[in-house]
Amino acid sequence: MSQTNPNPGQPAPAGLPERLQALADRWSDWQDELGGVLGHDLQRVVAAAAARQSRRCDQAARLATAAWQPGQTAGVLHYAVDSLQRTLLFWDTLRERGNDFIELYRAGNPPLLAFDYETLIDGRNFDEQPVNYALVRILPPAGVTIDARKRPYLIVDPRAGHGAGIGGFKPESQVGVALRAGHPVYFVIFFRDPVPGQRLRDVAAAEARFLAEVVRRHPDSDKPCVIGNCQGGWAVMGMVAAHPDAAGPLVINGAPMSYWAGTTGHNPMRYSGGMLGGSWLAQLTSDLAAGSFDGAWLVQNFENLDPAHNYWQKFYKLYAEVDTEASRFRDFEKWWGGYVTLTGSEIRAIVDNLFIGNRLAAGEIPLDRGETLDLRRIRSPIVVFCSEGDNITPPQQALNWILDVYRDDATLRAFGQTIVYLRHLKVGHLGVFVSGSVARKEYTEIVGTLDAIERLPPGLYEMLIDEDGRTPAGDPRYRVELAQRSMSDIVALDTDSRREEDYFRVVAALSELNAKAYDLLASPVLQALAVPESVELQKMMHPLRAGHWAFSDWNPWLTALGPWVSWARSMRAPVEAGHPLRQLEQLWVDGIGDLFDLYRDTRDMSVELTFYGLYGFLNVLGIPKPGERERSATSDAERVQREIAAWVDGHIASGGYLEGYARMALLLFHAQGGIGRDGFVQVLERLDAMPEVAALDREARRRIVREQSLIIAHAPERALATLAELLVTPGERERALAALDALFAGEALSDAAAALRKLLRSTFDSGTSGPVRSGSPGRSRKSSPAA
Repeated sequence: MSQTNPNPGQPAPAGLPERLQALADRWSDWQDELGGVLGHDLQRVVAAAAARQSRRCDQAARLATAAWQPGQTAGVLHYAVDSLQRTLLFWDTLRERGNDFIELYRAGNPPLLAFDYETLIDGRNFDEQPVNYALVRILPPAGVTIDARKRPYLIVDPRAGHGAGIGGFKPESQVGVALRAGHPVYFVIFFRDPVPGQRLRDVAAAEARFLAEVVRRHPDSDKPCVIGNCQGGWAVMGMVAAHPDAAGPLVINGAPMSYWAGTTGHNPMRYSGGMLGGSWLAQLTSDLAAGSFDGAWLVQNFENLDPAHNYWQKFYKLYAEVDTEASRFRDFEKWWGGYVTLTGSEIRAIVDNLFIGNRLAAGEIPLDRGETLDLRRIRSPIVVFCSEGDNITPPQQALNWILDVYRDDATLRAFGQTIVYLRHLKVGHLGVFVSGSVARKEYTEIVGTLDAIERLPPGLYEMLIDEDGRTPAGDPRYRVELAQRSMSDIVALDTDSRREEDYFRVVAALSELNAKAYDLLASPVLQALAVPESVELQKMMHPLRAGHWAFSDWNPWLTALGPWVSWARSMRAPVEAGHPLRQLEQLWVDGIGDLFDLYRDTRDMSVELTFYGLYGFLNVLGIPKPGERERSATSDAERVQREIAAWVDGHIASGGYLEGYARMALLLFHAQGGIGRDGFVQVLERLDAMPEVAALDREARRRIVREQSLIIAHAPERALATLAELLVTPGERERALAALDALFAGEALSDAAAALRKLLRSTFDSGTSGPVRSGSPGRSRKSSPAA
């Protein structure tokens, strides 16, 4: 008997053979994933660590023999005195760090900016829902002149456990670079304790209000550049997506926009949500603390990523270089130990929507007006800065959202969006924000390139920065290239091909289930039993805070060291770094660090294997997962593509000299594959000098570029073939070709660009005159559906 489909409008359900085949395919994929995880085998890691330890033992034996040679007694005693003095100064520095912690805690952990500032708007005074955020204006230091007509900068720091200030932590920083370039700089700070009832959407509304105030203060300037660091990056992206006309270029640094992304064997932090069973644990922590969440727990997660550095090597560096390192150590620890608090609602929204749900890139975060937060609404150019050495936000997490939001290069250009990314090869997560060398190189070049980036044709680019000689003062001089890229270049960065993201969808499903069970069965009871008076005690007893105040003047054992510390400072007798016993000391320290790394590697491999084993098996069983809704033929992406195709058909032969010339220039630009920043600036200057272009306002110029880029992206061959219908007379064609040669004068054309230049000439030589056009160059026309 034949079966009929009871729902003719829906596809027929798969039969048993198809379901079994799908199950077999999932089983095969799961086993491949497990095999990939096991490929990072423990035996290889242990063997490498053992080999390093063996080499160190040989070196240690030689150094010990050299140190204990006859006649070396004085050197040994000198080292012993130096070691004792360093020990005393080390503990005294920890005591001072503890005192700093207590002093700042009593003061409410104010922002640690290295610049003076004035508060413009304090969100705690809002009539509506107040928030613990404020807008401040950075006051330029002596010798720095600000040009109020230049583009203002607004910097948003992350509230991820630490206090505000990382973007302006020292003179060589994001704030310092923008100030020295003459730009007005504003900073979004936050205070340690949130306002009761504060939600993440309230913070976003406050940040939008701050941005509007910056725009109001600079009516004659270009729209502000907004910089978002780490979690401040996704906050900025969400805020501008909700208010797309408010900002100029966006710069997001080390921002985890696609939290599921990463590579096997390298990025273990993304498994935390799955290993903890979802977001319920964050809610439990908040309920036990009467509705507040201690950011020190987030910081502890960061520290556990690299135990060798955080629990051993940074303290040894202080001990080994205590004469010069103490001040820097204390300055950094003031920020690192300035833990802040979030409301239970805030941490729940962050974990559910970003860390576990990954809903920002998917466009699934709801807004008040019944819409969802769609990143495609952003019209500002976006600069993404990430690093291969960042184990908290690897490049995959910083870039894969582009694939999710735009899917292909044609769609990216269709929405008129320009995205530029740059990758550092080795700096760590904190170095992305605080490294002086990064500020002097990457941030300086970003600031110097933003105006050019804002006028790039829509598309994906990579910013390449290479040293190109030295200045007369001896400082490095850099050459910046804006190289065209495609979505395939981002895909190539993810060696796992994103297959494992199905497992994270299972985590999201399980998290929703556990959270509902917790909210129903446990949360009401724990909230009723919570004692608000105990919250401060809970905070102070957190291991990270206790590790600060326990080594302070509250500890009588450390205050008793005072006379000995005075002796050590007055009689300081350091040993040179090349002393055999100092080298032996360094070998011992490196050996302990290797043991920490071995522990970390085995722990991470165990966690990864458990994650893939558990959630891979649940994925094989076909657990329903968010994000697997069937996409109909009338999906938003397909609808937009149809509208764009119809618009291109109607406008590909519409326009005049300026549209034809812009299309030729864009075709040549894309064939060139990239262009140096200085050369591109010269191209823009020549373009602006053309009478037809000079007569247009900024938005009209951008509209022509967007529309012609859209035509080229969707119909490149037809775009070339219809040029003769835009440039009708031989005189116009010769004039356009001559202008094109002048535009790229000084730029060495690539083989592809040179071939296209010849093709343009032959196209016009063989083309026939098109129909007589009406209107004038640059006339107002209906814009593209995406625009």
